[in-house]
Amino acid sequence: MKQFQVLFKKEWLEATRDFRWIWIPLVFILLGIMEPLTAYYTPQIIEQFGGLPEGTVIEIPMPTAGEVLVRTAGQLNLFGVLVIILAFMGILAGERNSGTAAMTLVKPVSYHAFIGAKWLHGAVLVGVSYLLGMLASWYYTYQLFELVKVTDFMAGTLTFGVWLLFIFTLTLFFSSFSSKAGIAAFATLATVIVLSTISSLLPEKLNWTPFGLTVYASEFWMGQEFSGRISVAFIVTIVVMAVLAVLSIRIFKRKELA
Repeated sequence: MKQFQVLFKKEWLEATRDFRWIWIPLVFILLGIMEPLTAYYTPQIIEQFGGLPEGTVIEIPMPTAGEVLVRTAGQLNLFGVLVIILAFMGILAGERNSGTAAMTLVKPVSYHAFIGAKWLHGAVLVGVSYLLGMLASWYYTYQLFELVKVTDFMAGTLTFGVWLLFIFTLTLFFSSFSSKAGIAAFATLATVIVLSTISSLLPEKLNWTPFGLTVYASEFWMGQEFSGRISVAFIVTIVVMAVLAVLSIRIFKRKELA
């Protein structure tokens, strides 16, 4: 346990020195603020700078508060996922490439503690950044549109947050294969794109997978009734993340010992 605490503190200090605890939350906050402001002010912007002929009337229906949060999640599902992959693609690959992993593991440090501390710190950083972004979106949505109920907001935010943790765990998994961070980033992004495409083509058959969590989150924000299928998706996602974490430890250990 003491090893784990020391390694976790090391991860925290490194992330602080690299300013990851500043720029990652800021990116998520900006993404969270951008969608409510864009949705509210787009008609005025078009009217002022659209350069349309006199007398032209374009009516853009104002989205509901729930729709604004869903759009925010869409931005996070694109740019937020990219930020997570780029920020953590070297979480293990970079350690191996720089020789830091070899220096650390020469000491009586277990691989479980080494990778576990990295996963927990990364999960906390992703979770805090994402929560700040969603809180910012929720606040501006309330100010410009209407209030999304706290229960609906929290349920949707938790559901989508588990999806982002899955993305982070997948990045950790692919980072254990090679000393090149770019390979981990490409493999993670390719996997997410391919499986997301398949899931969108077969939504009813694959709604029990991690890729169904984004749909369930949207349902919560829109105030729709709870679907019992989400329980299966939650369980499957947690199990898959646990398997990926265990495999990451074994693969990384095999590579280091080799």
